[in-house]
Amino acid sequence: MKNLFDTNYNSALQTIQDLKAKFGTTWEAISAQNGARMRFQNQFKTGLDIAKYTAAIMRKDMAEYDADASNYTQSLGCWHGFVAQQKMIAVKKHHNTTNKRYLYLSGWMVAALRSEFGPLPDQSMHEKTAVPALIAEIYDFLRQADAIELNDLFRRLELGEDVQDQIDNFQTHIVPIIADIDAGFGNEEATYLLAKKMIQAGACAIQIENQVSDAKQCGHQDGKVTVPHEDFIAKLNAVRYAFLELGVDDGIIVARTDSEGAGLTQKLPVSKTKGDLASKYLEFVDANPVNIEDVTENEVLLKRNGQLVKPVRLANGLYKFKEGSNIDRVVLDCITSLQNGADLLWIETPTPNVKQIAHMVNRVKDVVPNAKLVYNNSPSFNWTLNFRNQVYEEMLAEGENMTAYDRNNLMDEEYDNTELSFRADQKIKTFQMDAAREAGVFHHLITLPTYHTTALHMNDLTKGYFGKDGMLAYVKDVQRQEIRKGVACVKHQRMAGSDLGDDHKTFFAGEKALKAGGAKNTSNQFETKKQVKKEENAISVVA
Repeated sequence: MKNLFDTNYNSALQTIQDLKAKFGTTWEAISAQNGARMRFQNQFKTGLDIAKYTAAIMRKDMAEYDADASNYTQSLGCWHGFVAQQKMIAVKKHHNTTNKRYLYLSGWMVAALRSEFGPLPDQSMHEKTAVPALIAEIYDFLRQADAIELNDLFRRLELGEDVQDQIDNFQTHIVPIIADIDAGFGNEEATYLLAKKMIQAGACAIQIENQVSDAKQCGHQDGKVTVPHEDFIAKLNAVRYAFLELGVDDGIIVARTDSEGAGLTQKLPVSKTKGDLASKYLEFVDANPVNIEDVTENEVLLKRNGQLVKPVRLANGLYKFKEGSNIDRVVLDCITSLQNGADLLWIETPTPNVKQIAHMVNRVKDVVPNAKLVYNNSPSFNWTLNFRNQVYEEMLAEGENMTAYDRNNLMDEEYDNTELSFRADQKIKTFQMDAAREAGVFHHLITLPTYHTTALHMNDLTKGYFGKDGMLAYVKDVQRQEIRKGVACVKHQRMAGSDLGDDHKTFFAGEKALKAGGAKNTSNQFETKKQVKKEENAISVVA
């Protein structure tokens, strides 16, 4: 495992041989080879091992992106360890490397799918403990994927197959996870305590947003309330101290701003000197000039440009920002976060538009040249409609005759094979590459893909299974596809660790072991002729 920080098989073997010599006959039943194999199959002993290892990967990837924007990274949101495991197995199978492929943990999906309260909206109402628990679960499944694949390789080696190089150069399924801590779940001490749990579970990158914790809303919904910069900086500091306390010196902080779509603030910060952060924040607050004699009792007033003004305050006590100030607030948020310990930025936007993202990011880069963005390729966007609208505007500007298109109905299937659709789909295809090059996007993620794929697949399966196709709906569209596409979990017993467990039982109990993988195991039905022939040849070589 040349990509891992821990010892290789030979050094693990030597360590256990030395231990056997030290403890003498009491360890006689322990095989040094089996012990080394098990040690080698679990290179990461703790979540902190994972956090340190993956933080170094992210730092390396960030440096490579700074040198060449084509080196952007990607991830998909996963709401269960099995989903993350199958994702990374598929990444290795289809792309031969996990390089620059991460995992994302979405607070939205934790709320919707992992809370003991049942399905919840994305408003920080789920249990804090659900977040580190999911991180730990994901890495348990990824470690199991390592153990299963390596166990298969060791079995093949024992049968005489030349797979030593694959063992020596094995690439782990363990990759960085960017984990959503929402708005910190309380004050800065609460943020620190939760961040520690997340890091101990394996998170190397923590994403935190500048909304009010107890009024948090999904970034793609209305009613968002932001906090003054001083409050947000305190939480950035809390996360950094958590990383430092646990020895994850390369830990990554992703600072998210929701100011683009937020029109409210809960607090008016205290300005101490003209032009300080509090003063800049207060400048964005909407206010109307007043005469002191017209002010009623207990009104809140500000002095602005030598004049008394009354902030616009809603019945719930929240203050409004000026209309049209959102982009300026985003830019100030980003610059302030980077200047106060954040490593990466996250800007929630209303639509996926490269030019709009670049407009904001390039203003940030004027102050912090190496500013980099994590961008949410959100399922909350109607990607088809957004990009058809963008292309419609482009074609109109190019002088194209657009009378064949109903601007108010561009989602219609009748446009699927038109020039507008082809151009829109091409822009969607290159969106990540374009945004990485033009808008400083280092990491692209989809927050909720597996939420939607689960719903879509169940919709399709139930339509056929409970209809006229019956069992054929499952066999044709699920199992047959798994077999022909080589999906790992078609042999679900193996994927759950049955073969691995059989080998371990043999290590522990020798010939007395009661194993599951015999002739009557129906998983043998999924062995292809090619696989059986390979094993027969290997056995003949050994004989």
